[in-house]
Amino acid sequence: MRRFARRLVGAALLDVAVYEEVEADSSATVQAMAVVTMASIATGLGVGARGGLEPSDLVYGALVAWGGWMLWAAATHLIGTRLLPTPATDSSWGQLLRTTGFSAAPGLLRVLAAAPGVWGLVLYYAATVWMLVAFVVAVRQALDYSSTWRAVGVCLTGWLLFVILGNLVVPAS
Repeated sequence: MRRFARRLVGAALLDVAVYEEVEADSSATVQAMAVVTMASIATGLGVGARGGLEPSDLVYGALVAWGGWMLWAAATHLIGTRLLPTPATDSSWGQLLRTTGFSAAPGLLRVLAAAPGVWGLVLYYAATVWMLVAFVVAVRQALDYSSTWRAVGVCLTGWLLFVILGNLVVPAS
């Protein structure tokens, strides 16, 4: 448990050594799933406190978070290893899944969205931006990039593919 907590804090603090550690540790996939789950629950509690929440919403939110995480990681892996690799790029989907799962660690702070007034929204969006920055760090480390800008490009392209595929699977009503 202590190791998991250290990884969770390190990932939130954008510690590249932690991202390298979880990338190499195939047993960390379950921990990455736990991070995504906890961030999803924190989001549900924070947002739910502002407008009502049913227990089933937390379960649904966790399932959607897992699906989104896996889809975005798959899109990012495809783009990063097939379309925009560097000579040093050597990564599996599992490695990318673990690092990006831990990049959800700042999402635990989304529970602060429950704060009254505008502060709750400010804290929610600050945690969201922090999560995106962590995702870039996770991708850079998992794909063995030396350039953060390449990782940003892969993340943006992966996100666009994720949005397009997500809308094909779950069309807007």
